Amino acid sequence: MGMNYVLRWGEPSDHATLADIMFDAVRNGPSQYSEQQRAAWVPIRRDGQAWNDRLATQNIIVGERDGRAMGFMTLAHGGYVDFAYIRPSARRTGLFRQMFERLEEQARLKGVSLLWVHASLAAQPAFATVGFEIRKYEEVALGSERLARFEMEKKLSV
Repeated sequence: MGMNYVLRWGEPSDHATLADIMFDAVRNGPSQYSEQQRAAWVPIRRDGQAWNDRLATQNIIVGERDGRAMGFMTLAHGGYVDFAYIRPSARRTGLFRQMFERLEEQARLKGVSLLWVHASLAAQPAFATVGFEIRKYEEVALGSERLARFEMEKKLSV
């Protein structure tokens, strides 16, 4: 089911909304992770200087529908896709692909030849559909919880 979203570049004034999207994406809706794992991943809504500083150096693409931000994706230094989150109500609507295509275009303009990501169990299939391949399976410790994820990459011809 494809929907058209308004895509725009994020700004510092979006940081609180992006934190809301991330919290909603991880903590609500269906997930392959347990409630305890999700709480370890995103225990509270992110905010503060560390959150702002992390986002300040990245290209952020925001997808909106009816004036409401429904997802975001970021490109950090070195071709790293740091964040890719979509509200549960916007999953399977084409938003991931639309945001990724805009981010990939930006990466090419910057001369990036390789994109890479640490993809969650939920995000791995979406990244695979846009051309990412698994480099390795990982488990990361967050507090007393262990979360499975995939390190993935996509080579770009620039």
